[in-house]
Amino acid sequence: MSATTTTRPTFAESLQGASARARTLLTQLNLYYAAVALLALISLYLLVQIGFTWRRANSQDAAALEQQTVVMKTAEIATKPLEGLDGKLSKATSDSDEFYAKRLPTAYSEVLTELGVLTQKQGVKMTRVQYAYSPMMNGAAGALTEVRMDASLNGDYRPLVLFINSLERDKMFFLIRGVTLAGQSGGTVGLRLSLTTYLRPGKGAAAFKPSQDSAGTDAAGEGEAAR
Repeated sequence: MSATTTTRPTFAESLQGASARARTLLTQLNLYYAAVALLALISLYLLVQIGFTWRRANSQDAAALEQQTVVMKTAEIATKPLEGLDGKLSKATSDSDEFYAKRLPTAYSEVLTELGVLTQKQGVKMTRVQYAYSPMMNGAAGALTEVRMDASLNGDYRPLVLFINSLERDKMFFLIRGVTLAGQSGGTVGLRLSLTTYLRPGKGAAAFKPSQDSAGTDAAGEGEAAR
């Protein structure tokens, strides 16, 4: 029967083994720490990306909301004039009818008579009037006849100014298109006056049409006689 002998490692061998185990352990720890650090970096990167994405999404939502708000405000402003449109149309029609009835004549003779009254009131002499007339909106409810007049006036400066002012304020509608100084002799001033009015349909509207060239106040008298 043979005896079994056990060989015990020497101190140097034990030291080498411990050193190898320590190196293995340190290597594993380094790998662990490296993995943890890598995971931490990845997590941090993902968190930063999530933050950027969330911030960008919020800014886009805010921009979209602001854009929609602008569109809504624009639409609201655009629809403001349409509020109460029926009432506005009704009032505009009523005002138009009132203007037609109160300020537009129905006959040429009414225009001539009114001019004669104004010239006599202000002490101005109308020496010549040229007329041109043309129908407007024939067949429509608001059919009118445009009457254009080019008149020659003589008088002192102040009465002429007052006459022009009275035309602008007269109950009959006169639209002054132009005033031209024709000459001056002593204290008398000559003017050429271009003005327009409109005839509305009515009884006697076509009863009298002046000639293309008439004398001012005399033409007014002739117009009344012709009727």
